[in-house]
Amino acid sequence: MKPNQVSAERPRVAVFLHSGDYDRMHEGLSIAAAAVASGRHADLFFFWWALERLAQDKLDEPDFVSPREDVVNRFETQNVPTLRSLLSFLRESGDCTVYACTGSLAIVGLAPSALEGKAQLVGWSTILQLTAGVTDRFFL
Repeated sequence: MKPNQVSAERPRVAVFLHSGDYDRMHEGLSIAAAAVASGRHADLFFFWWALERLAQDKLDEPDFVSPREDVVNRFETQNVPTLRSLLSFLRESGDCTVYACTGSLAIVGLAPSALEGKAQLVGWSTILQLTAGVTDRFFL
């Protein structure tokens, strides 16, 4: 089986990222990374503010909505992976597919070119087909 070709029998995880909050995106990417590390395929779907963060490449510095300097410090001292490093791990694994919702892209005012090389553009009909039968779904 080729990378990114998913067997019907292979366990899968779908992670829907809506919020662009750093902590929520980190949690979603961590879920996908854990799934991939355990031999499952992960599908990442980016919507709204998460899609905007991905398109704008704001993946490095933790910028929490509630300023928590103590958490930011722990991120740095404990070498917690950044969004970029988690996403890189997922892409390099060959066991994760990254999608961006075309409707969300239009709503947040981004051109499709903003996601070039970052995600496959899909609409809701395709998202529903891709996630049919997937029981492990996470919404963040």
